[in-house]
Amino acid sequence: MTRRRGRSAAGRAVLTVVTAFGVLAGAALAGAAPAGAVPAGGRIAPGVTYRQFDIDAAAGPARAHLLTVDLADPHVRVDLLHPGSVAARATVSRLADSAGALAGVNGDFFNISEAQHPGVEATGAAVGPAVAAGQALKAAVPTGQRFGPSLPPGTNTLDVFGVGTDRRARLDRLSLAGSVGTPEGRLPLKGLNQYALAEDSVGAFTARWGSASRMRAVCGTDTRRSAPCSDDTYEVTVRGGRVVSAADSPGSGAIPADTTVLVGREEGAQQLRKLTVGDPVEVTHTLVAASSGVPYLFAIGGFPVVRDGAPLAGLDDETSAVRTVVGVSGGGRQLLLLALDGGADYRSGMTVAEEADTMRALGASDAFNLDGGGSTEMVTRDTDATAVTVRNHPSGGAERPVPNGIGVFSAG
Repeated sequence: MTRRRGRSAAGRAVLTVVTAFGVLAGAALAGAAPAGAVPAGGRIAPGVTYRQFDIDAAAGPARAHLLTVDLADPHVRVDLLHPGSVAARATVSRLADSAGALAGVNGDFFNISEAQHPGVEATGAAVGPAVAAGQALKAAVPTGQRFGPSLPPGTNTLDVFGVGTDRRARLDRLSLAGSVGTPEGRLPLKGLNQYALAEDSVGAFTARWGSASRMRAVCGTDTRRSAPCSDDTYEVTVRGGRVVSAADSPGSGAIPADTTVLVGREEGAQQLRKLTVGDPVEVTHTLVAASSGVPYLFAIGGFPVVRDGAPLAGLDDETSAVRTVVGVSGGGRQLLLLALDGGADYRSGMTVAEEADTMRALGASDAFNLDGGGSTEMVTRDTDATAVTVRNHPSGGAERPVPNGIGVFSAG
């Protein structure tokens, strides 16, 4: 299907959806989304359909790949695709096949390079919070430490898209609540499996982190990602509720399931230096939702572009790129997973503002931008197939390993 923009008598931009079956619907982009914007058919499993269509974007034609997921269908669920460790990456097709997913798209922005910190390993870890199968994997890095395009005003790295135990999708914010209990009192915990810690803080690393170096966690500042690494750091290893070792700088290597590694920088390092081997230490942490009292089965980071039916103010309307976005409709019962094609004829992509307009026209009341460019990817598994197929052309010419994604699963 193709979309053509025109002007109504009132001067508003109008979206007309045209398919091989004719004109299905039209609506003002500033108003309600067109009914029936996704035609019937294209089912790949009960409650899951796939379609592709073209969009006449400002920079040229863009091809969209769309998955529509009905969360009201008891046979359908979504969850986080991830390689088993926060600080690890794999292609979307490998993540989907390993998890037995029916379909999936790439997820959050991530720590992709460390050219400004020579000798420091890029961890590959995601920017925002992550929840998989109801378990918190990580918390958000400081907003000034994120990778990705500029955020819309009023948003930050705490923003998530998630699905609760009520099987409804929503936008929210997840912040870390935790502490470190020591013989001298309790210290606030400001990090959980993050590639960057806030200045003067203490962060915890668990077995979910993986084996990557924890050195990146003490580099940069709250406002400047490229700032030098801190020269005031300390690391304490806690096993079985007691300190078993300490070091002046963050280490690396796999962390056992019964072990927590505490990393401090500046004031946080000074507090950790008060501990000695054998001291009792209690570490607690949880992710707290800002607006929903419903626990999350799944959550992923990125940034909102549409909320309550309206695009956010200040969306970028100049920079076009290949993009991935997830939309919510039907009171949180329907998901719209959209990935643009990175093929040579389409890789000019869309602006974030155009992305928001597209999701609204498809019926989304809320929409959430994920990583794009060479990371954008959609996969689906055909009936009776043993592996997924990549539906779009990755703009880099091949699949890019990513830290996480959104997986669609079917029991029927």
